[in-house]
Amino acid sequence: MSLPRGGATRLAWQLTWLGWAVLFGQQLLDALLHGLPWILWLGKLLPLVMFLPGMLRDRLRSYIWLCFVCLLYFIALVERLFAVPDSALAICGMLAVVTLFCAAMLYVRWRARDFKATLPAAAGDGE
Repeated sequence: MSLPRGGATRLAWQLTWLGWAVLFGQQLLDALLHGLPWILWLGKLLPLVMFLPGMLRDRLRSYIWLCFVCLLYFIALVERLFAVPDSALAICGMLAVVTLFCAAMLYVRWRARDFKATLPAAAGDGE
């Protein structure tokens, strides 16, 4: 049985998925527009996709590792913005990665509190 998400936790969860989708789309479009070979497509997209199974199962560890990986995208996008400051695609990617990082970080914090709040109730059911 899954623990329901409420209030701020739900909003952070939704923003995490929105940021993930926009960042994935931005990276996909960037690879497409620059005509990158398939191996570089893999390098751009695989780090985002590999956390999907854990995120879909609501594993907080997957969200935590996703935050670390977001930092790599952040560095790459900062470099891109310095090279091409007027790039709408790079600006979109930067907004997506910052949204994804902040929302995922807050989601982990708030969701962990939800899980901890249910532990004493679950332990009391067994007695």
